[in-house]
Amino acid sequence: MKLPFPTLFFLFISLIFAGSCNNENEKLMSVNPPVAKKIPVKLEKHGDVRVDDYYWMKEREDQEVIDYLNAENDYYKKMTAHTEQFQDELFKEMKSRIKEDDSSVPYKLDGYWYITRYEIGKEYPIFSRKKESLEAEEELMFDCNAMAEDHDYFKLTGVSVSPDNTLASFGTDTVSRRQYNIQIKNLKTGEIYPDLIENTTGSSVWANDGKTLFYAKKDPVTLRSDKIFKHILGTPSSGDTLVFHEKDPTYNTFVYKTKSRKYIVIGSVSTLTSEYQILNADHPEKEFKIFSPRERGVEYSISHYDENFYILTNMDKATNFKLMRAAEDKTASSYWEEFVPHREDVLLEDVEIFREYYVLSERENGLNKLKVARWDGKDAYYLPFESETYVAGATVNLDFDTKELRYYYNEMGAPYAIIDFNMETKTKEILKEQEVLGGKFNKENYITERLWATGRDGVKIPMSLVYHKDTKVNGQSPLLQYAYGSYGHTVDPYFSSVRLSLLDRGFIFAIAHVRGGEYLGRPWYENGKLLHKKNTFTDFIDCSKFLIENNYTSAAHLYASGGSAGGLLMGAVVNMAPELYRGVIASVPFVDVVTTMLDETIPLTTGEYDEWGNPHEKEYYDYIKSYSPYDNVSHQAYPNLYVSTGLHDSQVQYWEPAKWVAKLREYKTDDNLLFLDTNMDAGHGGASGRFKALKETAKDYTFILDLEGKVP
Repeated sequence: MKLPFPTLFFLFISLIFAGSCNNENEKLMSVNPPVAKKIPVKLEKHGDVRVDDYYWMKEREDQEVIDYLNAENDYYKKMTAHTEQFQDELFKEMKSRIKEDDSSVPYKLDGYWYITRYEIGKEYPIFSRKKESLEAEEELMFDCNAMAEDHDYFKLTGVSVSPDNTLASFGTDTVSRRQYNIQIKNLKTGEIYPDLIENTTGSSVWANDGKTLFYAKKDPVTLRSDKIFKHILGTPSSGDTLVFHEKDPTYNTFVYKTKSRKYIVIGSVSTLTSEYQILNADHPEKEFKIFSPRERGVEYSISHYDENFYILTNMDKATNFKLMRAAEDKTASSYWEEFVPHREDVLLEDVEIFREYYVLSERENGLNKLKVARWDGKDAYYLPFESETYVAGATVNLDFDTKELRYYYNEMGAPYAIIDFNMETKTKEILKEQEVLGGKFNKENYITERLWATGRDGVKIPMSLVYHKDTKVNGQSPLLQYAYGSYGHTVDPYFSSVRLSLLDRGFIFAIAHVRGGEYLGRPWYENGKLLHKKNTFTDFIDCSKFLIENNYTSAAHLYASGGSAGGLLMGAVVNMAPELYRGVIASVPFVDVVTTMLDETIPLTTGEYDEWGNPHEKEYYDYIKSYSPYDNVSHQAYPNLYVSTGLHDSQVQYWEPAKWVAKLREYKTDDNLLFLDTNMDAGHGGASGRFKALKETAKDYTFILDLEGKVP
């Protein structure tokens, strides 16, 4: 049924664009939004019947689906035509802050210094190396700009150099479905060998013989990485040997090499359980051995040093993890000995191993901490960090035989630095500081805060804020509130030069560290998943109310943003508390939760049961249905919405946001803006070039800046 275009919408548009010429207003008033056809499909489970009028949008190859997506794109472009010049100016402004001819801090491995650099005006990185000295002649490994020619999307990943430094395996994706083809390049001659391995994760590992390669292959339908193969250089991939098949559909498998380079490791992980297999890298012809059999609910990861393995695990109810040690020949969990005990108030996130030292990455009260300790137990200490809105962590540390710890550090209002810290002398050297070009940036101009809102159940919810010192905290300033809140992923208070385009226009930016992440330790995650998932949504809403009540903003100036699982958060929030927000940005949003989690052919579904619950069980079906954004769209007013997706998205299929927008058009009672913007060439991560991605951010920012009347 085609709905009439409300008269009030014409008035709304004319108010937003007051001052525009009459012809322009007439053009906008003549633009009607697309109205998707309705083909009712009954979906029954546990005796419950849901009617999905837009189920037909799942047919990716159907021309009607493509036509509908193009119609939505056309509508978005016409309705925002008046902002195109500003979008371009904003893009150029953000780009102007970025050092175009930038390069990474070199790291050394097996006698070579490895460097990733960018050239002026080019979208993609160049990978190179220099033998022994940084003054040596550069050896070009991969110029992704040349490799990306004739492709709308390009991604290179998984570069792995052979033990003799002559070959490099690498993975490429030119579709954005995260299905990579692995090839092998001779770094001396530049020749690409005929070896071609399709539909992989992109990563591969060399055995120490320099001719055997291990890699993970994906299921062509679900895209789950479920098989590990062994490839012999110079042979057809069709003859590769299957080494391991992960048959449990809730697990993914992968392969890597230990930092000691003694072992090749196969990992199998689900959300709650993990298992590893090991093989001496000198003997790729032999079989892998189980490190410790999987136990439901027991997670562990392994590092190797000397004659021992070090195991980071939550075994024996170590919720925030502990570090165990086991001898090489006695790796089953019954042999594990405690090395760093579990602590109720400290999350143990990682361990970095060196010959004389080990470094623990911890999180206490939400803040990153790096603890340096000697193997002999003497002189353990923490690196000093004083801010409450910072990010710090170990970065590339491939060398065992060094006293230098390389780590990164940035504050929410100040750019990142890469630092070498001498663990013996306790002195540091700043190797690189992010440059913010343009001559206008001064970190003293920005104020950062950490606030604590009180949730409806009494829990204190942390938030990190940044804003320009000239921005008034009087309830009238626009504020963009961001969160993710799933999979235990923590969004730290990071610096962004791109974000300056909002801060310098009077916006406050807030990260809500809601439950579902691990900002306050593993229990913070456990209380935001499965049958506690609604805590993620109510935390975000309660943070919004706190910001309004404490005059950081008002409902007329509050905006929200989230992507993927954070897009689910946006969908839930606008159903539950639409009156709090002027506008919402939902990027690749996971909004059709019930239908997706019931379809085991969709990529990622089976591996997600431990995160969301398995709706084939009625208890989880009912709970998921109670918050699933698509299933809970109602006849009410919604905020202005900008929804983006990618046609080739392998993680959140394009039809979820497409169906959601179509249903919102049918149900919403307001005249606010509703846009669906589909990138017909990209997937979950959007555009692949470093500057193309900025154009997508410019769209996001322009949407809310226009609502604030800040677009000329």
